[in-house]
Amino acid sequence: MNYWLIKTEPHVWSWADQVEKDVTFWDGVRNYQASNNLKAMKVGDLAFFYHSGEERRIMGIVEIIKPYYPDSSDPAGRFGMVDVKTHTPFSHPVNLTTIKKDSRFQHLGLVRQSRLSVMPIDAASWKILMALGV
Repeated sequence: MNYWLIKTEPHVWSWADQVEKDVTFWDGVRNYQASNNLKAMKVGDLAFFYHSGEERRIMGIVEIIKPYYPDSSDPAGRFGMVDVKTHTPFSHPVNLTTIKKDSRFQHLGLVRQSRLSVMPIDAASWKILMALGV
């Protein structure tokens, strides 16, 4: 199993929206590095659901339930999407300030490549972030 972090602006698609819908597609990714990360996702992988913008915090976890397929919102046909299902809410959302202050997370894309919208998370960091949030 692999672990990921996917970002969304809460005014566009929030954790509350995700919980209400439960299963949805993750579309609109237009960065090649982020798109390659979507392509690497497998059914059963887990991803942190991150509110970007002013909130900047991990809200919970979604599970990848359908691998990469063409994104119908991309008229050029270059990019794709995956389907996700609500998995676990965080009782204590983990904010970016907490993550940046912890030296164990300095290697994460969330700290090093702040604009990347889809990124891998290593197993050790996943375990620590889970403990902070659940």
